[in-house]
Amino acid sequence: MSSPSNSDVVAAFQRHLEAERNLAANSVRAYMGDLESLISHLDLLGVESISQLELSHLRSWLATMQVKGGARTSLSRRAVSIRLFTKWAHKNGFTSTDVGVSLATPKSHRTLPEVLDIANATLAMDALATRVGEVETPEALRDCAMVEILYASGARVSELCGLDLSDVDYERQTIRVLGKGNKERTIPIGNPAMRALKAWLKEGREPLVKSESGNAIFLGVRGKRIDQRTVRTVVYNALAALEGFERMGPHALRHSAATHLLEGGADLRTVQEILGHASLATTQIYTHVSTARLQSAFKQAHPRA
Repeated sequence: MSSPSNSDVVAAFQRHLEAERNLAANSVRAYMGDLESLISHLDLLGVESISQLELSHLRSWLATMQVKGGARTSLSRRAVSIRLFTKWAHKNGFTSTDVGVSLATPKSHRTLPEVLDIANATLAMDALATRVGEVETPEALRDCAMVEILYASGARVSELCGLDLSDVDYERQTIRVLGKGNKERTIPIGNPAMRALKAWLKEGREPLVKSESGNAIFLGVRGKRIDQRTVRTVVYNALAALEGFERMGPHALRHSAATHLLEGGADLRTVQEILGHASLATTQIYTHVSTARLQSAFKQAHPRA
């Protein structure tokens, strides 16, 4: 019996990612791009079948990526991606062993995310609230509510855009979001965010409602569910006036929320749950951010720093 073709194996792996692992389209695209890159490299090496795959082939592929100028973070992601594939391939009988199990992940230089300090975060929120009082438009109410919720919850932009009217629990002051891998989680939001949300829903949303609005909480000017590009523009504009924080987007608010929670005494597991991180290691980077901020403050303030 002949071995399945590489194209058959690739197609089966894609079905696995979509149907069994239920990954988002962007994640599936990234995994498949890495696998197709590896298959192309195997063709150059004269390796005709996945069943012939060896560890040396994987190392050769990564080395080629590095010579071409691949960043360490990209190489690290590719190694993780292919290890997932080789584990699946072995489990499903396409290879006799899991050849990727001992493939080392290139160490990446983790850059600390940019965060607002508490004073500037407060300044940005106050500026949005002031704008609401000055212009009295639905968009001003919406923008204030969106930025308040992003900072209060640490939610991703996609999660904010996906919010429906039924996702708000007013009694508990929480929102329910749908995160990566279609995983639901409930996030508490504070009084300022809840006040801004209520003001938007009571006074701002109705004038924008159209037949296409459905149950979406946040709407664009044409009445459709707000899109991610619009949210990013709103956040850029809200933070643009802060000195030193130009071109900081929604993810900066997520980073800031996590950092301020930890600085305020929240434990790492709680922050992991709020952010929806699958791994605690992802959340741990914010402990480094907090340490860096403490060191910076110490050097500025202590007479013998």
